[in-house]
Amino acid sequence: MRELFEEQLQLLNQELTEMGCLCEEIISMASQALVSYDEELGQKVSKVGAKIDEEERTIEAICMRLLLRQQPVARDLRAISAALKMITDMERIGDQAEDIVEIVPHMTVREHESYPKIREMARESMAMVTDSVDAYVKQDVYLAKAVQMHDDVVDNYFVRVKSGLIDMIAQNPEEGEYALDLLMIAKYFERIGDHATNIAEWVEYSVTGEHKQ
Repeated sequence: MRELFEEQLQLLNQELTEMGCLCEEIISMASQALVSYDEELGQKVSKVGAKIDEEERTIEAICMRLLLRQQPVARDLRAISAALKMITDMERIGDQAEDIVEIVPHMTVREHESYPKIREMARESMAMVTDSVDAYVKQDVYLAKAVQMHDDVVDNYFVRVKSGLIDMIAQNPEEGEYALDLLMIAKYFERIGDHATNIAEWVEYSVTGEHKQ
């Protein structure tokens, strides 16, 4: 019975890793859209978003089987509960990446100092997602804590982008709509970092039984 449970836990880890990879992919596409958007990219993003939703349902089913058919001990129960929480954040990551890609076609894209910072935000938030899922699979509390601390890096980027865009509006009021689009995109990347932090916090809970409120 325990052997079957371990097999199902391994399947759960595999599916979580796959969902994390899909989140990386869709964040990368959202960042790419800022550089060169076309209709084909938008379609690819929608397909990846649909795969993320499908993974969420698959993982939910695995967790339910583990809870209903097995008798998980305390640590196993925490791991399953954490996985259910994590996939909610990962699904929202997918949604927010799709939201970014939806904004881009309506913008008249032109270079601004915020662009490189926003792309850096994308890279940092993508790394946070990767490390948070890796921390779950390895049950690595130290890596989970590192992800949580790294959220400050993404937040600092957002503060700098916001400040630059405020200056942009002050100097060129006619650029207000464009600046707000960029600010919204930056905010979505900042939120992706927040979701990665949430995932890392649930990883810590799955190992230690303690969760930050």
